[in-house]
Amino acid sequence: MKATAADNHAPLTPIIHSWIVQLLQDRDLLAETIKLENSPVNIQSIVPFQENIAAYKRVFQQYDLKHKIYFARKANKCLTFAKAAAEAGEGIDTASHKELQQCLEAGIPGDQLILTAALKNLTLLELAVTNHVTIIIDNMDEYELLDSIVRASETKAHISVRIGGFTVAGKKLPTRFGFSLDAAYHLITEQIKGHPFLSFTGLHFHLNGYDIAQRAAAISQCIQLADQLAALDVPCQHIDIGGGYLVNYLQQREEWETFHRELKEAVLGQRSALTYQNDALGMVLIDGKLYGEPTVYPYYNEIPKAIFLEKVLTSQSEPHSLPIHELIRSRNIELRIEPGRSLLDQAGITIARVLFRKQDTEGNLLVGLEMNRTQMKSSSADFLLDPIHITHQPTEKQEPVHGYLVGGYCLEQEFLLKRKIQFATYPEIGDLIAFPNTAGYMMHFFESQAHQFALASNVFFTKDLQLIKQDGD
Repeated sequence: MKATAADNHAPLTPIIHSWIVQLLQDRDLLAETIKLENSPVNIQSIVPFQENIAAYKRVFQQYDLKHKIYFARKANKCLTFAKAAAEAGEGIDTASHKELQQCLEAGIPGDQLILTAALKNLTLLELAVTNHVTIIIDNMDEYELLDSIVRASETKAHISVRIGGFTVAGKKLPTRFGFSLDAAYHLITEQIKGHPFLSFTGLHFHLNGYDIAQRAAAISQCIQLADQLAALDVPCQHIDIGGGYLVNYLQQREEWETFHRELKEAVLGQRSALTYQNDALGMVLIDGKLYGEPTVYPYYNEIPKAIFLEKVLTSQSEPHSLPIHELIRSRNIELRIEPGRSLLDQAGITIARVLFRKQDTEGNLLVGLEMNRTQMKSSSADFLLDPIHITHQPTEKQEPVHGYLVGGYCLEQEFLLKRKIQFATYPEIGDLIAFPNTAGYMMHFFESQAHQFALASNVFFTKDLQLIKQDGD
């Protein structure tokens, strides 16, 4: 099982925050935590979260923009982060009844919360109305249900209208969310304007992908709608441009490019496999020809977080000849964003204990961790960061080996990572594997309790170098 040139995996070295480096050096603390909480454990810190908020605020302040940052709570269920956002004077984007209720019970005022849930039933809308939470309206059925609630209770509610179907380069962007610009105009001017209990406050959108030109075009078209509304004495107080701000996970461009090149070579049979059973990670091989690209997050990129936001703000889009930030500032509109993943960049890791080692029928080393694949999963075809092998074996006796990480579900496809990884040495039972940078959309978004497995514990690394169990639900 020793590593050979033919077996070499393509390394993908993650960026590691200083708090994580410090934590990983204390192997006894990690072992004690795993023993106490059981495997796996999500270890998190609010320090990077606070740093990321501050970085976004510096961009807004640089361009003298009224702004509000709403943390997209669906990216991580720990209430600690929502509280930290509120304490920083920012807001929280809630996407379910429980998310909203927990924030309210934690003492976060309703005017610091927004409701963007894709499904808004009677109970959820009543909770939002009662607590003066701004509601993002997505469709007419939602609007009519809200209308019936506020008329019956004679309670006022603030609403923002979600927009979709923007035109970019002559083509309409497809989406299942929101109103067209024309439909929104008619809804606002014909039904919301003059409504005794509904107050229009602004426009909202969220775009898939990471295309800066699309963001700029969407903002520009929202500004045009805001101008049309202003002409009818309907002020647009804010434009909410949603989330989707890139995160850079990896240290080196060269490693990212090499992995993509060698993955394609592997799938084409030109080198040894980089993934289990030569999984193409979303590409398709037909008659010896490879189609498409891996369906994975852009784990390496050079315009992450606040840099991405600044690129959007300094862009121009037709028909305006001014940068976005000038268009927003000149109209005194508050610009709102809803970052989730990017606020959680470097804010958490997931650690699990090695439970067994074995070979499959093809001779591959399989290392079983005391966890399941839903506890470290996103919508990406694979999580393309090298995990960190923590062992008590003496350094002088360590010799790297390659293999695959598997979890506890009784499925052939129960692989924690599809990619072959390099272990520091042949893993021993009780060794730990740390998955870096999992706080955003990895540790909680798809987790399940099939087989009646317990969910992972959530603990926070404190300033005095302690691990404190925190809220997880």
